[in-house]
Amino acid sequence: MNLLLDTHAFLWWINGGAIPTPTVEAIRDPNNSVWLSAASAWEMTIKAGLGKLRLPGRAARFIEQQRQLNGFNWLPIEPEALDILQDLPFHHRDPFDRLLIAQAISLGHTLISADPAFADYPVQRLWS
Repeated sequence: MNLLLDTHAFLWWINGGAIPTPTVEAIRDPNNSVWLSAASAWEMTIKAGLGKLRLPGRAARFIEQQRQLNGFNWLPIEPEALDILQDLPFHHRDPFDRLLIAQAISLGHTLISADPAFADYPVQRLWS
């Protein structure tokens, strides 16, 4: 299974946040591939620059170190996701989450997220 981390899921994972046990097991399962999107890196970098997110050091370096340390794959933003994003209904207004939804739809990935607003889209979500 391909798992796409929501930004908060990535941060909770690296900081020991309250992620449900079945979701932790799915992330740890070596048969699954876990992905971190460029959209999440962009969101964290913007929030760090605004002072809304505290990271130990420069955002880009920290995110990449944590991605590699945890064995997460890098997911760039591809044109197919942007094509889906253009027509995505505005059930959810957060631009970063909307892009993650479009990426998950385009690739058939399961989103790891506590955000219940994702249920309004044709995307699989895991948070249990």
